[in-house]
Amino acid sequence: MILYKTNDEIEQIRKANALVSATLAMVATELKPGITALQIDRLAETFIRDHGATPAFKGYKGFPATCCISINEEVVHGIPTDDPIEEGDLVSVDIGTVLNGFVGDSAYTFGVGEIGADLQRLMKVTKESLYKGIEKAVVGNRIGDISWAVQEHTEKLNGFGVVRELTGHGVGKKIHEAPEVPNYGRRGHGLKLQEGLVIAIEPMINLGTKDVYCADDDWTIITSDGKFSAHYEHSIAVRKQKADILSDFTEIEANEKANPNLFYPY
Repeated sequence: MILYKTNDEIEQIRKANALVSATLAMVATELKPGITALQIDRLAETFIRDHGATPAFKGYKGFPATCCISINEEVVHGIPTDDPIEEGDLVSVDIGTVLNGFVGDSAYTFGVGEIGADLQRLMKVTKESLYKGIEKAVVGNRIGDISWAVQEHTEKLNGFGVVRELTGHGVGKKIHEAPEVPNYGRRGHGLKLQEGLVIAIEPMINLGTKDVYCADDDWTIITSDGKFSAHYEHSIAVRKQKADILSDFTEIEANEKANPNLFYPY
């Protein structure tokens, strides 16, 4: 069942997403070689709770942490550990909040230290594909138009692997609502987009194969060939002329650029 949102509900979802964006911006100031994902996770949980919200992921189906922190060949759903983050790592941080009963959900991939040209391109193309998908999220289009735009840019034009097993999703009072939003598909197919639909669009793009497997922890998704992966996500509301992006990368990008320990590829 798809739950279309009122303008008032969309504004509440925007507030929850603003906190996610602010948390990711804080993470961008802290990331450096030597820090652990577990330290980042604790900082994020404190930040979220200090702003009157709760972590959406912690305890969800037993997930033990505030953030999904996926490093290098880990695609998504990485459980934070106390292993130090190293120079050259790609670190994808996915965060959800619950604020006043509404969910915010966004993700960002950071390059720590010097990043190879192939990974720079992976980050750039994946982020570009997110916005190409968002461009199609307008009334009258279909889910497949979003999916096609992401796949066309990442897989067909740039030769990267588009993960099939995981998708974007609806956003509202639950972390995952209908509909699913795949990152591959055909134009003109799928659900017709209507005003009030709120979805998370989240390309999960691999440097090599599209194939993945789940680790023994029953959470972490890993590329089958061990090559790195990137993940960016915005929560958006479908509108008539142009999608309304409810999360925001502006402060994240500013802090990423200002942090000498992070690679800023844009």
